[in-house]
Amino acid sequence: MIRIGRIDGIDEDSLALLEAAGFQTVASLARISTIALQRELTRANELLRITSSVPETAQLRQWIDAAREISGIHDAAVDDGQTGAGGEEPTLQQLLETAPMAVPLPARMLVENKLGVADVPSAVPLDEIACYLDKDRMVESASGKSSNGYVRLSESSGGRVEIDTSRLRSFEEFVDPSAPPVVPSQNDADRIALIRSPRKESNEGRDPSSRSYLRGILHKSPVRIYFGALVTLTMMLSIPLAAASAFLLLASNHLPKFFSWVPSWLIAFPLSLPIIALFYAVYGNICSCRVCCQKLFVPKSHLKSPRAHHVKLLGYIFPLCVHIILFRWFRCTHCGTPIRLKE
Repeated sequence: MIRIGRIDGIDEDSLALLEAAGFQTVASLARISTIALQRELTRANELLRITSSVPETAQLRQWIDAAREISGIHDAAVDDGQTGAGGEEPTLQQLLETAPMAVPLPARMLVENKLGVADVPSAVPLDEIACYLDKDRMVESASGKSSNGYVRLSESSGGRVEIDTSRLRSFEEFVDPSAPPVVPSQNDADRIALIRSPRKESNEGRDPSSRSYLRGILHKSPVRIYFGALVTLTMMLSIPLAAASAFLLLASNHLPKFFSWVPSWLIAFPLSLPIIALFYAVYGNICSCRVCCQKLFVPKSHLKSPRAHHVKLLGYIFPLCVHIILFRWFRCTHCGTPIRLKE
């Protein structure tokens, strides 16, 4: 399974937009047309506001061609609903493989962002996607005329049960006339907008391609994440210092001829290690990502996000803590979502 990060010309924001729309592998990108890809990216960007604008059609065409070249998939759907090579009609399996993939949203994300059902874009039926099915290929309503061994559709019996409209009641009949009208609060709309993107003055004068540029969604507990990163980084530095200090103190006690230069105040590092570990257990162990709810400062042996902060020989947690302390935003080690700690 080849990730789409192998394709040249895809920057960080475009990569996040593609992954949010459900295109995480080169094969999934190679099986879609330019029009369908632009539609899916537009819907994902309207909901999550990852980039200021969706890439142009020419750029999307280059990504798809590169994906097909890497994956070797050349029998995908052609743009504008045209048939494939030889004018053959696509099979049902091909149509399902090239159909856009729906990304399920966690219930916690909907609750925290106060998103209703109407705020989530609905999926387009397969027979209404013009870039996959031409008008001439629309699924016609079968009437049981098939006689070649396939299952025949039953005819409508005409015995539909009608709804008794006289028994319907409107919401106005149950509204208390003495109750004050419910007016939507402007503060709620501003708060949701602040969660999705930072304030303009926060990134004023900063290069959008630099690490100091704030990006991502706002974490619900930024102070806890910052303090947890500080405690975790302190503990990771204290462990080798405490071990080295303990070794030097023991050596000075047993071999004073060679280690008489060792100061006695080094005992502070081994003594402070349990206190720092206690702070880590209380604060660093509870910090989690707002999107995937995975713990940030606890080592886990599973496949990490290719966009996570990582340094060879240092792993993932140490670079993550440094990035949080210096730039006030980070990418989740597990899901790769950018999350910021400043408004």
